[in-house]
Amino acid sequence: MELKTKVHAEEGKQDLTITREFDLPLELLFKAFSEPELIEQWMGTKVLKLESKKYGSWQFETKDPKGNVAFQAGGVIHEFVPGRKITRTFEMANTPFGVQLEITEFEKVTGDTSKVNMHVIYESVAQRDEVLKLPFTQGINWAHNRLEEVVGKLK
Repeated sequence: MELKTKVHAEEGKQDLTITREFDLPLELLFKAFSEPELIEQWMGTKVLKLESKKYGSWQFETKDPKGNVAFQAGGVIHEFVPGRKITRTFEMANTPFGVQLEITEFEKVTGDTSKVNMHVIYESVAQRDEVLKLPFTQGINWAHNRLEEVVGKLK
């Protein structure tokens, strides 16, 4: 089965792009990336903080069934243009991966469909390549499928 979310990583570069078209209007797609309640539903993580504004910060956390922190990430939002663009840093706690920069742009395709284009820049080629060794592509596809399912109910 072909994955709907496409990850493009050129050999020897420290960045990658992620693209996905959704059967969602642009307004709903943007809300899925900027409203804590929706993020928690499709990502399956707790939003500890989300200041959806320029110079705002964010922090997400997921715990295992025993209550131990399994995933924690956060960063700073550098640009927030409603319906168009979110630029933020992303850093996972307790991993060897450094800070990455994410530029996420939202595009209207039709009245009922929209597209997300993410440009992710890592500190080094080696860091990007280590991330790609993880089930990164499958994970982002799963999350985007869940996003479309959860947010699609709001149409």
